[in-house]
Amino acid sequence: MESIFNLYGWKVMSYEPIHQGLINHTYAVKTNKDEFILQSINHKVFKDPAAIDANINSISKYINLNNPDYLFTHLVPTIEGKTLLEWEQGYYRAFHKIDGYALSVLENEHQVEAAAEQFAQFTFGLKNFNAASLQNTLPQFHDLNLRYQQFTEALQNGDVKRSDANKDTIQYLESNKHYVSTYNSFIAHPDATKRVTHHDTKISNVLFNKTNGIEKAICVIDLDTVMAGYFISDVGDMCRTCLCAVSEEEKDLNKITVDPLKWAALKKGYLKYMQDTLCNYELDHFFYAGQFMIYMQALRFFTDHLNKDSYYGVSYEGQNLVRTLNQIRLLEQYNKLN
Repeated sequence: MESIFNLYGWKVMSYEPIHQGLINHTYAVKTNKDEFILQSINHKVFKDPAAIDANINSISKYINLNNPDYLFTHLVPTIEGKTLLEWEQGYYRAFHKIDGYALSVLENEHQVEAAAEQFAQFTFGLKNFNAASLQNTLPQFHDLNLRYQQFTEALQNGDVKRSDANKDTIQYLESNKHYVSTYNSFIAHPDATKRVTHHDTKISNVLFNKTNGIEKAICVIDLDTVMAGYFISDVGDMCRTCLCAVSEEEKDLNKITVDPLKWAALKKGYLKYMQDTLCNYELDHFFYAGQFMIYMQALRFFTDHLNKDSYYGVSYEGQNLVRTLNQIRLLEQYNKLN
């Protein structure tokens, strides 16, 4: 670590790991002059760290020119001016530490609305940025056709015992393939626009702070998945992660409910910035965004269950099946809103 610090020219007083997030290793670094966030990029997941670096720098340059007061996690260069550091078969980058905190659990609809506002403001502020210039850091990340194809391949080639034991789950996922058809109709429509999209809009990717006891969302973080995409990805992932009081790890399906007040807050917060940017066709698919993302995640969890947990980490036998059933229940509860 000392060698890396030297490449940034830092005189480090202290540093410690931040145990939040599942992909990258993150450290809080305090120097004699400033505080920084240092991350090592998991290049087993993100196979092209240079693409992430290029995307963040491109957006950063645009923001500096067009909206310099917008709070953004600009990259910090090394002494040699590099914002992506390759060191001993690893990749590192640094940001200035922003005075705020991330939430892992939502307590109220105010937090949902504030988070939705931040993600919407991020996309809205980049509406004139050329989204097509961004590189794909995770190709086909939210491609529902791919995820359904992987599901069908797992049915053919995956664990037979797990498949035979879960016929009802398979039948449910197959019977809801109409979500794939809707997705194909949506992306083929000329009014469905690709914009700068975060693609990972869980609550922990927004920083909050408190001023005079009032909690505010101040900044979007974790930009590794920022690519050109459709609004249904961002709205959908907020629906999936912000509307239920328990996480995708919950085993007790009776605890999985959807809060209509949080749904109204999400919609209000996102449309505060995006109401006039989204066309009528897109607005007609606002509710579908949640269906799209929750169904896709159920497919992904179950596919991994059939593939003997080769992608998502598990700490006990059948954890990906628990996650699948959790998401199926969430989808059923979400559909009651409509």
